[in-house]
Amino acid sequence: MKLLFDKVSALCSKITTEEYSTSFSLGIRLLDKKFHEPIYAIYGFVRFADEIVDSFHAYDKAALLRHFREETYRAIAERISLNPILNSFQKVYHAFNIEQELVDTFLDSMEMDLHQHFYTRSIYEQYILGSAEVVGLMCLKVFTEGDNDLYCKLRGPAMKLGAAFQKVNFLRDVKSDSQELGRHYFPFVNLEHFSNKDKFAIESEIATDFEAALPGIMKLPLSSRKGVYLAYTYYQVLFKKIKSVPAQCIMTERIRVPNTHKIRIMLQTLLFPFNLMQQ
Repeated sequence: MKLLFDKVSALCSKITTEEYSTSFSLGIRLLDKKFHEPIYAIYGFVRFADEIVDSFHAYDKAALLRHFREETYRAIAERISLNPILNSFQKVYHAFNIEQELVDTFLDSMEMDLHQHFYTRSIYEQYILGSAEVVGLMCLKVFTEGDNDLYCKLRGPAMKLGAAFQKVNFLRDVKSDSQELGRHYFPFVNLEHFSNKDKFAIESEIATDFEAALPGIMKLPLSSRKGVYLAYTYYQVLFKKIKSVPAQCIMTERIRVPNTHKIRIMLQTLLFPFNLMQQ
């Protein structure tokens, strides 16, 4: 019966991914089928933790996150959890030898969201490491399937891709993060006087991260390359839309890529040039 429970747990992770993120759900579809459940499991895990700190305003977030951390560690130690999201995650954790340090670093960044409101450069980098870069490394553990040499070679680009995604999210969500959650992620930027110069400096940093990430994507196994490239392409489209508007615009509205456009991007990725896929 444990097999049935694991199946139900995996389904919960899949539903969580599909309900929370159209873009990542589409990206997962282009991965080899053997990677679907593991990546759903990782996304479900990080999404639940993020949801605690971002959404549960009527509850004791610190206590909820502390309980979630304790339940995560117990699930890993006992190789089972009655929380289906954690049960799904612990299975992937063990199957792909995800390091405890990656889990700890991620949860530490989630805890920072409970207390940290203004970020220095070092704290900003520490937050991005935990909230995004280590998530990229968890996924890379899955994609490299125990090939430690390949994992080590692609580790840097995977972290840069996670950082680029997170920084794009920060720009997209700067209005809600600052006005609703009281968070000012970008160091040395006064959002009350957010200028085009400030925005351009952030965008230049993001562009550098994207540039560093792309060679790593091209060196991924074919089983995962198209799915990761789709996520990269979607974020590039979103990034270009953000770059096309003045600073004050993103302080008053949330820039989006319509679902129809996301599907069009997926179809275009399916026709991705064969010679480039073979690099």
